[in-house]
Amino acid sequence: MNHYTINDLKSKASEALVTASLDVQLQSVSLKTTKSGSPYAQVTFVDAGNQFSLKIWENKPQFQAFKEMESGSLLRLSGDWTQNKYGIDAVSWDMRLLSVEEIHQFMAGDPMLFKKQQHDWNDILKCIERIADPRLQRICNILIEKYGDRYRRSAAARKNHHARRGGLVEHVAQMMRTARAVSMVYPKLNCDLLIAGVFFHDCGKMWENTYEETGFVQPYDLEGELAGHIPKGVELLTELWREMMEESGATEWNELFPLNDTVRIHLIHLILSHHGLHEYGSPTLPKTPEAFALHYIDNLDAKYEMLSMAYDSANELADGIYERQFPLSTNLIEPLTHFPKIVATKISLKTQEPTILKTEETKENHADDIEEDISSMLVEEEMELKPFNGELF
Repeated sequence: MNHYTINDLKSKASEALVTASLDVQLQSVSLKTTKSGSPYAQVTFVDAGNQFSLKIWENKPQFQAFKEMESGSLLRLSGDWTQNKYGIDAVSWDMRLLSVEEIHQFMAGDPMLFKKQQHDWNDILKCIERIADPRLQRICNILIEKYGDRYRRSAAARKNHHARRGGLVEHVAQMMRTARAVSMVYPKLNCDLLIAGVFFHDCGKMWENTYEETGFVQPYDLEGELAGHIPKGVELLTELWREMMEESGATEWNELFPLNDTVRIHLIHLILSHHGLHEYGSPTLPKTPEAFALHYIDNLDAKYEMLSMAYDSANELADGIYERQFPLSTNLIEPLTHFPKIVATKISLKTQEPTILKTEETKENHADDIEEDISSMLVEEEMELKPFNGELF
């Protein structure tokens, strides 16, 4: 029998049966009834990379077991699985508790995901190190010093995108890379402010979407529920800024321009406005170039993650057409394949007709080339950086 992660199961399961086992942690059990009054349990399972839910009807032997089982229990599920527009379903399956050795292996998480998140965290640290404004760099470092471990184990959301332990780091790192690339195209953007805004925009998720020190169950937090991540983020920034200004040496910043309070309120504005619209939860609308940039960069990365998840798990309705996945609003179409890279072009002086030599190139190679180009641009830009002199542009 194949042994899968939840990501594996979602990518391989379809309307045809897939036989597999998978190790999971019990997130929650909700007892519900249908309109006709039939009881069932809505059970949610998680692992290092993803989650899924099952409906378990009262006449199934697992129903009573889950009614009495504690959240956080570690299980091996084995059986036949299908997947449709409503999600994963189990046709016939059983379960058992994990052994001590299996628990140790499960808690270590997905090694590839761990490696990616470590790489992303290093990218975040490098981007913060490049911030020239000493106030913005210091406020980011204070957050790391006080809350770095909590930040690294938080998710970016509860279910729609980057909804996994460490997902916030993945989301923020990609946003920072995008922000630096966008700032090269729009050089009047205050890149220091934008990078700091990316780092702080979801810092309230450390209460709204955090995890315990071990495990993959995302609990609920009273502060996160009552305040929400945007007000909590503003509260945290205000607290850290006050601490920063009381540090020895901070008085030297009183001579800098823009003024300290101006920098602070612009950073607060990025947190307050990053959802873009009042109906999406923003207390205020974007009112600066950096606020607009942050909102669209945030939305782009969230949507791109949703697309990746949908392509991995959606049923193919027809050749290249995939079934709609919540929260996306429509069916998806298979992306256009990259055009092969042109490695040489020879133009005949007599005919002026180009002869193009091509290589078979994968999407991954194309993406690597783009990343190398951006990295090269970042190095060149870094070489040109000068000490912060108080001038925006």
